[in-house]
Amino acid sequence: MSIGFGVIGCGMIAGFHAKAIADAKGAHLAGCTDRNVDRAKSFAAENQCPAYDTLEAMLADPAIGAVSICSPSGAHLDPGLEAAAAGKHILVEKPLEVTTAKCDQIIAACEKSGVKLATTFQSRFHESSMLIKKAVDAGRFGKITMGDAYVKWYRSQEYYDSGAWRGTWALDGGGALMNQAIHSVDLLVWLMGPVTHISAMTDTLTHERIEVEDVAVATLRFANGALGVIEATTTAFPGALKRIEICGSEGTAVLQEEDIHTWQFANETPEDERIRKEMTGKTESGGGAADPSAIGHHGHTLLFEDLVNAINNDTSPSIDGHEGRRSVEVIEGIYESAKSGKIITL
Repeated sequence: MSIGFGVIGCGMIAGFHAKAIADAKGAHLAGCTDRNVDRAKSFAAENQCPAYDTLEAMLADPAIGAVSICSPSGAHLDPGLEAAAAGKHILVEKPLEVTTAKCDQIIAACEKSGVKLATTFQSRFHESSMLIKKAVDAGRFGKITMGDAYVKWYRSQEYYDSGAWRGTWALDGGGALMNQAIHSVDLLVWLMGPVTHISAMTDTLTHERIEVEDVAVATLRFANGALGVIEATTTAFPGALKRIEICGSEGTAVLQEEDIHTWQFANETPEDERIRKEMTGKTESGGGAADPSAIGHHGHTLLFEDLVNAINNDTSPSIDGHEGRRSVEVIEGIYESAKSGKIITL
């Protein structure tokens, strides 16, 4: 039986969710709502679904079995709590929330109500990401010594001026890290394991009228002993594809968006040459490097299918609330270190 999804918040990212729901097996778009009623009606007309005047009205409809929360980052908590109380399963656009305390509230509410909670980190579903994760789990890197993430993107002043919530601590939750680089932070922690220590600096160097950082650099120590770096900015014209590097005593892999640029191991397997040949040229868009709308929705489709599978089989989604919380914790630690000038222990 197909699960009806209701979209909460009809801004730019909601359009990608609508396309993903349409393509996802076992899901269909059953409605939408937004505080701006006209925007909800416009979204509904474009996507051929009902528009609800209020969130309460949508959650009261039995046709809605799950919701997709697409409101601004710092406005995920309240709809998440209301949806959980109404017994609706939830997929939240990244980040889960902008503080770990708020993440914990959503997680607890979903566990109390017995509903599934998934977080939108679609990069984990890319074949290239999964190949690197498989190699990490198989020990192919030997002793992993370094794990680095680089997100050198560009956002114009007009981008920040386009919405009153952009660039604010309350609703954006942060700048280049919390909004743009969080996908790479999630991938890095997924591949490398927990972070134990953070030292960081952040600044706002080129953008005006924003409260948050447009450049950040952090050094990390992971629980496995490895060191790492996170670099994030929205000031690097014209914007480059995001990059993850994993290095160890017996191997190195470099991921650029969906392309594997380096795949070298001391102990080669028959599959390695195929991976080197086939896993380049996989990136079909700009990856959001300069244009936030220049992304595909195929990863989102897999996320919705994963949640549908979890609902139907009563299992945990691959990227549940606890997984979604991990990157927020690291970014919170980076902000704390940058503010205090001290090394933060997680």
